[in-house]
Amino acid sequence: MKRKSTQVALVVAGFLSISMVCSISALAGAPQHRDQAPGYYRLRVGDLEVTSLCDGGAQFDTNWLTGTKAVMADIANTLQKQPHFLDVTDWGFLVNTGKRLILVDAGTGEWWGGGAFGRVEANLHSAGYAPEQVDLVLITHLHSDHIGGLSTRDGKSVFPNADVYVAKAENDFWLSPEIAAKAPKEAQEFFQSAQAISAPYIKAGKWHTFSGSDEIAEGIKTVPLPGHTPGHTGYEFSSKGQKILFWGDIIHALRAQLKHPEISVVFDIDRAAAVATRENLMPVLAGEGTLIAGPHLPFPGLGRVQRDGNAYSWAPVAFTDQWIPR
Repeated sequence: MKRKSTQVALVVAGFLSISMVCSISALAGAPQHRDQAPGYYRLRVGDLEVTSLCDGGAQFDTNWLTGTKAVMADIANTLQKQPHFLDVTDWGFLVNTGKRLILVDAGTGEWWGGGAFGRVEANLHSAGYAPEQVDLVLITHLHSDHIGGLSTRDGKSVFPNADVYVAKAENDFWLSPEIAAKAPKEAQEFFQSAQAISAPYIKAGKWHTFSGSDEIAEGIKTVPLPGHTPGHTGYEFSSKGQKILFWGDIIHALRAQLKHPEISVVFDIDRAAAVATRENLMPVLAGEGTLIAGPHLPFPGLGRVQRDGNAYSWAPVAFTDQWIPR
């Protein structure tokens, strides 16, 4: 009886060994999938459906940050310990009001990032929409990583049925041949791309400007946030007592600038004004618990600012596969 049990045990062990070898072989033979899940995320704000559309990701260069020697040394030290400390993402945001489909910033398209970005349109399709359905595009500012997705390199509109709105101060700065001619060589690319990207919409009569805190449509308030660029603007959407602020480039390197709000970036036209705008805005947003949509924030680009001693921390919205309002 004992010999028979031993034989059975050996047979079972043999089958297990063969099974494990087959499993390992099957796993080894399966190709790896290098693509990621579609880069979009939906959130309800009142009656609004807000969809984050990922454009791509990269790391923010420390040379693009400007601060005191002590602050920059702290960032360099943190980056050594935490390699993802300066990771950034580029987002566009789609708002379905039930009556209109509105895009806030359009990502880079073919105009920035050397292929690392430019996925807003593809993720728009993945989210169940088509560019032709977009009625309105609201632009926070005319840097190419926010407007590149509007037009192709050969001068065609990506959103042919959309009216585009941008602050007059922003328009008058970047689309001015006189200002462009006097700009530093390293800034010329921004002027050239802004003029080329806007051209098909201007030609079609679909390029519009606004001033101050004009209300573009019901439930949409413009919020002047100058400094990063002359007409840098946020958009506050409200519905059923809830609101969300699309704040543009108030922050680029989230963890660094929440810890040190006084840090500016080389892309700020007026660095002092950009810092002042951020330092004035942050305590208000933290105090109100305002929902924020930021083009350079980590997935899904949505969350809230919280007080953290003398600095701030970020509370991203929690991922869920169910659309449950909170």
